[in-house]
Amino acid sequence: MEKYFNDAIIGNTKIVASYTKKGELLRLYYQNRDYKQIIDFFNTGLKINDSAIIYLHRDINNMYKQYYEEETNILNTEILNTYFNLRILQTDFASIKENIIVKKYKFTNENTIDLNLNFLIHSGLQTSQNDKTSGRCRNDALMQYNHEYTMCTFAKEKLHSSQINNTTANILEGQIYDKDYIGMSSDSSISYDLGTLKPGETREFEFYIYIDDNKSGLDGLEKTIERIRKIDFRTEYEVAKKYWKKYVKEHNGINLELTDTPKNRKIKEIYIRTILLYPLLINDETGGITAAVEIDENLTKCGGYCYCWPRDAVWMTDAMNTLKMRKEVEKFYKNFCKNTQSKNGMWEQRFYTDGRLAPCWGYQIDETASVIFGIYNHYQITQDKKFLKDNLKMCEKALNFLKKYIIDIFEKTNKFHISYDLWEMHEGINLYSIASIFAANSSMIKIYEELKEEFVKNRVKQENVNKEKEELRKLNVKIKEYILTEFYDKDKKSFIRNLEDRQIDISILGIVEPFEIFMPKEKKIENTVERINMTLRTYTGGYKRFEGDHYMGGNPWVIATLWMVNYYLAIGEKQKAKEGFDYIIKTSTQHGFLAEQINNEAMKPAWVIGLGWSHAMFITTLKKMIEKGILK
Repeated sequence: MEKYFNDAIIGNTKIVASYTKKGELLRLYYQNRDYKQIIDFFNTGLKINDSAIIYLHRDINNMYKQYYEEETNILNTEILNTYFNLRILQTDFASIKENIIVKKYKFTNENTIDLNLNFLIHSGLQTSQNDKTSGRCRNDALMQYNHEYTMCTFAKEKLHSSQINNTTANILEGQIYDKDYIGMSSDSSISYDLGTLKPGETREFEFYIYIDDNKSGLDGLEKTIERIRKIDFRTEYEVAKKYWKKYVKEHNGINLELTDTPKNRKIKEIYIRTILLYPLLINDETGGITAAVEIDENLTKCGGYCYCWPRDAVWMTDAMNTLKMRKEVEKFYKNFCKNTQSKNGMWEQRFYTDGRLAPCWGYQIDETASVIFGIYNHYQITQDKKFLKDNLKMCEKALNFLKKYIIDIFEKTNKFHISYDLWEMHEGINLYSIASIFAANSSMIKIYEELKEEFVKNRVKQENVNKEKEELRKLNVKIKEYILTEFYDKDKKSFIRNLEDRQIDISILGIVEPFEIFMPKEKKIENTVERINMTLRTYTGGYKRFEGDHYMGGNPWVIATLWMVNYYLAIGEKQKAKEGFDYIIKTSTQHGFLAEQINNEAMKPAWVIGLGWSHAMFITTLKKMIEKGILK
C-alpha cells in the first residue's frame, strides 16, 4: 500500500515522524531528516470483549477528529468507535531530549456494558537483502533490529503476549502468540491487557518507541529501556509543550495583529505551522534543509522529495530570515553549501541533508546561482560583513562556473552539459536559469562593494575585484540583451520560458520577482502577464506551472499562485493579490500545512503536504501583504 499523504508531522532534532489524519504512524526517520525511514507499517488496534481486532486507524465504525496542541508539535487524534461506544484520545509527540516517540491513549467507556480491552501493536520495519530486519522480544519489550539500528516498542506494563514470526496469519482475530523470543521476521507484534473498563470509566495507557544506533550492545540497550520506563509521561509532555511554545514565541518574526475572523485565524494557523515545520526539515548538525518529508519512497510517481535542493533551500532561507532563524540560515550557507560545492564551483541537483550526494538525473544551473543570490539576501537582513567575508571564496568559485556557463551559451561552444530548468523537466536554455545568473552577478557586485574596505591593504586583490565588477556589469548587459532578443516572442507578445518549446511558464515572472531584471509595469511584462492569465490561470483562481503541465495531473501549484500574487503586489493590484492569497488559505489543510499542488475540484491537496518551498513563499508573501495594509 502506497502512503502518499503526510497529514501531520512531529519530531525533534533526531527524529521525524508523519501521520495520517486518522492517527496512523506512516514514517519514522532517524538520525537525519531524510535518512533513514525506518518503518514499513505501524498498526495499533484493540480486541474488545470477543471481537476481532479493531484497527484504530481503519474501522468502519470509527469517527475521527485530529488537532495539534496549540503552538506545538504535539498531535492529538480523537477516535470514537460507535459500535462499542468507546472514546479514545491518542496523543503523539517526540521527546525533546530522548530518541523516543511517546504515544498516550486515553480510553473512555461511553457504553452501558463492561468493555474488556486488549491493546495490540503490529509493526514492520524496512528490510532488504543487504540489511535484514529481525525481531527479538525480551524484558517486556519488542526490539526490531538490523545492522544499523534497533527500534524498541515497550510500556511500563508487562506484555500480555507477543509474536515474532508470521503475525499476519492470525492478528486479524485479535490474538497473538508465539513460542519464540527471537526470529528472522521484519514484522512482529505485542499486546497489553488493559483490563475491564466499566461504563463511565476512563483508563490511560502510554507506550514508547525508542530508536537506538546499536553502539551500546544488548546490555546497554536493555538498560536504556529500563531507564526510559521510569520517565514520567506528564513531565515529558510538559517539557515538549513548553519547548515548542517557546520556539514559536522566539521565531515570531511577523507581528500578526489581525482582526479575529475565520480567515485570519486560518492565516495565523498556517503561519504558526510553518514555524513549527521548519525545524523538522532542518538538519541541526549540517544545516541541510530537506524539501519535504518523503511521500513516495518507492518512486512510483516521482523522483522523491526528501532531499536538499540548494535552490529550494535558498527560497526557504528567505522565509527563515523573516522567522528569526538566522543561525540556521548561516549554518546552511557556511556549513552545508561549503561542504557540498563541487571543485568546479557548481552544486549538483540535490543532496542528503548530511551533505552526501543524493540520487540525481542532471543539474540545474539556477541552483548554483541561487546560492550567491541567497547569501547577499541574508546579508541584507543581518548586515554582518563577517558572514560575507566567510563565504566570499565559495561565491567566487560559483561565479567562475556561472561565467563560463553563460559565455559558453553566448559563444555556442557547447563545452558544458546542458542544464535542466527549475522544474527538472526540460533540458536546454531556460529563461529562469539565465535570469538567476544575472541576479547572481548583481549580488556578487554588491558583495564586492560591501567588502571593499577588506581589499584596501591588498592592491592586487583590489584591482582584480574592480576588474571583476566591471566584467560582471558588462556581462549583465549582454544577458539582458540576450533575454530581450531570444526570449521575447513577438508573435505571442510575451516572454517565453525556453528556446525549444517556447511555452508560457509561471517562472518567467522570475525576471521581475525576485531577480528584478525588468520593472513590473514594463509593457512586455504586462503583455506576458496577460498571456499567463490566459494560459495558466484555472477556473478556481489557482495557477499552473506551465502550458501542458501533466505532472500529477497538471494541477495548480501553491508556489505558482503565490508567484502571481507577488507580481500583483509589485504593481499595486491589491484586490487581485488578495484573491490569489485567499486561494492559498482556502486550500490549506486542517492543520495549516500547504501542499505542492491543489486538486481544483476538491480544493484540497493533490500532492506533497508540507512542502517547504510552498511555506516559504507563503511567509514572504504574508509579510508583504501586511506591510501593504492588505491584511488587517
